[in-house]
Amino acid sequence: MTRLLIVGAGPAGRALAHRVLVHGGDVILVDPDPHRPWTATFGAFADDLPAWLAVDRVIACAAPEFVVYTPTRRAVPRPYATLSATGLQRELDISGAETVAGHVTRVDARAVILEDGRRLTADRVVDARGAWTDDPRIPRQTAYGTFHPTPEGRDPEMVLMDWRGAGVVAPSFSYRVDLGDGRTLVEETCLAGAPPVPLEVLAARNTDRAESPGAADSAEPSAERVDFPLHPAQLPWHVPAADDRGVLRFGAGGGLMHPATGYSIAGSLAAADEVAATIVRGDDPAALLWTTRARLVYRLRLIGLAVLLGFDGPGLAEFFDAFFRLTVRTQRAYLGGRDDLRGTTTAMWAVFRRLPAKQKARLVTLTGRALGRMVVRTPGPGRPGPRRSPSPRRAP
Repeated sequence: MTRLLIVGAGPAGRALAHRVLVHGGDVILVDPDPHRPWTATFGAFADDLPAWLAVDRVIACAAPEFVVYTPTRRAVPRPYATLSATGLQRELDISGAETVAGHVTRVDARAVILEDGRRLTADRVVDARGAWTDDPRIPRQTAYGTFHPTPEGRDPEMVLMDWRGAGVVAPSFSYRVDLGDGRTLVEETCLAGAPPVPLEVLAARNTDRAESPGAADSAEPSAERVDFPLHPAQLPWHVPAADDRGVLRFGAGGGLMHPATGYSIAGSLAAADEVAATIVRGDDPAALLWTTRARLVYRLRLIGLAVLLGFDGPGLAEFFDAFFRLTVRTQRAYLGGRDDLRGTTTAMWAVFRRLPAKQKARLVTLTGRALGRMVVRTPGPGRPGPRRSPSPRRAP
């Protein structure tokens, strides 16, 4: 029986552990607090969730379409859902795994060392701790959200992006979703920044939106703070042996986060079953995850991130207006098709064709610069930085 050791008990690590158990493997799950309750707000496109997941017990609220303001209102006929953190954690059953509480200081291909000196061994080790890095060159996503009572009698509304009032410099948008428990999350988000918009600035903007005419009632005292890097410090399939020692990275830290959107939870859930089956068979999961097409798509997504970083607020609004005028099928290919090379290039070309002339010229310039800078940077030695709160939509 294959014995797998997974470091990190967030959604990605727990999903992989769950599926390895389903396929008959043996699992050790190591985390500072393996059974800590999840409290983040998770969201995903409902059609991206895997078939093996009991979505009726995981989805807290769903709408058949989502809304964007770019700045005009557009309803996109694709189902979007907020997930129950408690329900998801319960469905990813790990009762058959050995759980170990502890901080990992060293990870190797077949062993980990804990802070207290313990050494745990297995046939294979997977690092699912997220895309940690304190490298200031890596773009980050930040967000500040508050919870408001959902108006009674109103159908669930999922506002994915509201670029109205985004500003020219250091732009941000509002993300507003129904949580299905009588609350609505209103969150001001910096999609990508290097450096990103500070949380205190986002908090002030979020307050301004909440106090605008027609806004929701007063917020609850609690707030949700988000701050995470949009990609690892190196390409996920090309990690220096001295830093990684043959360890498979899975989840946001393993390249399953879309670097131009920050979404990762659906991608990690979707990949977990096939990766688990591959590990239990004794085959190479890295070869499964990182085909030539998947590598090319990831590089194109990095170019997409570089383009977003180079637009000001009005430019971003025009960019996303062009994107959300694409067919749902084309949007989905870019947002979720991690090895769909044809779909990704089709979407990128279609956006370019729909942009105004000024933004076309800007996009060409930014793309050229991104191609010129596409050099892998490797992280310095040392331990992972402090864990920050996961994004409500993009947990590792």
